[in-house]
Amino acid sequence: MKLYVAPMDAVVVEIRTDGAVRYDNDGWSMPTLQERRAIIYAAKEECEALTELLEILETNPETRADRLKLP
Repeated sequence: MKLYVAPMDAVVVEIRTDGAVRYDNDGWSMPTLQERRAIIYAAKEECEALTELLEILETNPETRADRLKLP
């Protein structure tokens, strides 16, 4: 996973079940409340963008996966 978190100018690459995160080119750390909120906001924004992308690709007849002839 790579999630860019703009307010922190950081990229989250992994998260553990205890809430610790690993940033690109950094070790594990427990995010502060503000960092957690920034990560959650970035993740929600990314989910919305990906959902929109999927809707476009799935509804456009020229780009629907079942119509594409992929190798």
